[in-house]
Amino acid sequence: MKPTGGSSSDKDAGRSHPHHRVMLYSHDTFGLGHLRRSRALASALTAHNPNASAIILTGSPVAGRFTFPERVDHVRLPGVTKLPDGTYVSQNLGLDIDATTSLRSGLIQSAIEQYDPDLLIVDKEPTGFRGELLPTLEWLSVRGTTRCVLGLRDVLDEATVLATEWARKGATDATEKYYDQIWVYGPRSVYDPTQGLPLSAATRARIHWTGYLRREVTDVADTPDTPYVLITPGGGGDGAAMVDLVLQAYEQDPTLAPNAVLVYGPFLSGDVRDAFETRVAQLNGRVSAVGFESRIEALFAGAEGVVCMGGYNTFCEVLSFDKRAVIVPRTVPRLEQWIRAARAEELGLVRMLDEKRDGLTPQTMVDFIRALPTQRKPSDAGANGLLDGLDVVVARASALLADT
Repeated sequence: MKPTGGSSSDKDAGRSHPHHRVMLYSHDTFGLGHLRRSRALASALTAHNPNASAIILTGSPVAGRFTFPERVDHVRLPGVTKLPDGTYVSQNLGLDIDATTSLRSGLIQSAIEQYDPDLLIVDKEPTGFRGELLPTLEWLSVRGTTRCVLGLRDVLDEATVLATEWARKGATDATEKYYDQIWVYGPRSVYDPTQGLPLSAATRARIHWTGYLRREVTDVADTPDTPYVLITPGGGGDGAAMVDLVLQAYEQDPTLAPNAVLVYGPFLSGDVRDAFETRVAQLNGRVSAVGFESRIEALFAGAEGVVCMGGYNTFCEVLSFDKRAVIVPRTVPRLEQWIRAARAEELGLVRMLDEKRDGLTPQTMVDFIRALPTQRKPSDAGANGLLDGLDVVVARASALLADT
């Protein structure tokens, strides 16, 4: 789709590893998922090529609390907040949402013009937040020297809901027009997130399933010396109900073991968290809690089991560290987590605590935690064969960039 050939004088084809610049776009209006996925991709791509560098464009308000490997950096876009009625406002600048989007769009284009990437990887949103990527995608298309990839997680939403959303956003047209490849960060045998989308045969031929993105412990963190169950709602913004249920389980059954390590996530609101902290203190050490842990991989690695919500990154960690897990998926505003958890349970990878089927009661949670030691590990259901995502991404990226 794009002409070959690079435009920067420092792209030294004579080296065993040519220098390549990678830009990753992560709209991040809320939560941690997009940033953490982009960080994992950037780390793998730069680790493979010692002459490569990467910049992540992100709207995450907590991007600065993460460490990034050498040759990976980030540019923080002005943040936005989603209100209960579904509209957005600027987080800090006092601008209306149109002005904020315009500012973000200009910053994105300026960063790409100055950095001159060989490869642009866009996470999930083909047109960006409120279409903010479209001017840059058109500019890149005309210029023709940057390869563009759309990266999709394994599950997006119900097929009919997704098709309506993409039509409204112009996402289908953008995917057809601007992207050299589409990478799905999961196995096709588990789920096809594009089912129901009216993509052409030519575009579907550019879809590549990578497998899940394996995670490793990259930064050492203190972990308890005694056995523990890790409790994590991911970013935490919609995790209060799950945290409350786990605390009720430990409050109701004083013999429930092992102890729990609870990571609230950075977006669980202050007042709710303060109330939880009071309850944690009354459990006399049976539950310990931290607000945010950028090195959560170490806690996964040391856990006896996991109780979590069903976000993409958390699921990758469950598989990567081969942990027996109970997933309590959210069902609003999207069914993404429920679809992922239901399919994973069907494959024998995890157990799902489903509100309609099981009931969300303290006793149900007690029973699920007590049953964790008898669950199969994900590896017993073939999880190791699902985790080739980063290797496939590196190979795909190398092939795309071979002639730049």
